[in-house]
Amino acid sequence: MVDKKGILDHLRELDEALNDWGRYQRDVSLEDLKHNRDKRNMVLHAMLISIQSAIDIANHLISEHRLRRPATYRETFEILSEADVLSEQLAEQLSDLAGFRNVLVHIYWRLNLEQIYDVLIKDRDVLLEFMKVVKSML
Repeated sequence: MVDKKGILDHLRELDEALNDWGRYQRDVSLEDLKHNRDKRNMVLHAMLISIQSAIDIANHLISEHRLRRPATYRETFEILSEADVLSEQLAEQLSDLAGFRNVLVHIYWRLNLEQIYDVLIKDRDVLLEFMKVVKSML
């Protein structure tokens, strides 16, 4: 049985952060990221909250399915793929985002704002797909 309340709480957070992310996709340019600290912080926060919410949901699912404990955030999604909870392709994309989370948390983003912008523009759909899959389980 899935812990609906815990997952729903994280889904709400994920949904709100993805809505912000969607606005930033439309309204924030690479130049904004480079030169506008407030916009950069908003983007980084929305991305971090989105990715972390997906990781938290994945950990709930691992617990509910009594799967092995992940050693890393990346492995969290690989475990769900092995258990046929997620497709291999979606798990791989989510694993990449989990690795990208470390870029955000450890301030490595300063080294490559182009990479941040690329993720901003291209990777929101991965998390929307994850949210769709999780909702179908509830």
